[in-house]
Amino acid sequence: MLSALLKKHLGHMHVIYLHGFQSNHRSVKGQLLAAYCQQHVPEINVYLPDLNQSPHAVVQRLDQYIQDHTDKHLVCVGSSLGGFYANYLASQYHLPAVLINPAISPWQLFNSRFGHHQLPFAITTDWTLTQDDLNYLQYDMAHKPQDLKKILLLLQQGDEILDYRHAARYYHAEDSQCMMILEQQGDHVMRNFADKIPMLLMFLVHRCLSRNL
Repeated sequence: MLSALLKKHLGHMHVIYLHGFQSNHRSVKGQLLAAYCQQHVPEINVYLPDLNQSPHAVVQRLDQYIQDHTDKHLVCVGSSLGGFYANYLASQYHLPAVLINPAISPWQLFNSRFGHHQLPFAITTDWTLTQDDLNYLQYDMAHKPQDLKKILLLLQQGDEILDYRHAARYYHAEDSQCMMILEQQGDHVMRNFADKIPMLLMFLVHRCLSRNL
């Protein structure tokens, strides 16, 4: 059904998958998504960038990818810190997005985990977290998308890293039209993600259709 919709109305679609903190472009969820699309919906290309850089460098890379693919139907899927990046892309470029246990205020999380006295802190061989990074996350990237109908929020109450209620409150103000699926138990990784892939792809395709038709 997805292939038929794409062939008839959209052609090809590009999914930008944004992994979480201390993960990389080989993240399990990203690989599951790419494998599913390759097998079942080859009209969907999955882009898996490595985000282990400063937030400013990540934004430059993602902005460039979007500028290079303005002729494509672009959507994004992000997990944890990647969910924060996906929120940024949705707000800046009005892209449909799926957010998986997203970080809402990552600068607060980093402050509580590392503290000002530990900065700069080496996260990977390619990224050392600085106070400038935290400021950039907070003041340059924290913008809620205007069209929340394009957002699908996937939360699990058992998330041991992030309090799911922060994201639920952030996206579900009184007049919000954001779609949210909240599951009991679960965890931050969302181990049943593979079961959700057909549903989230259908959501993204239909949001592209509503913009295109």
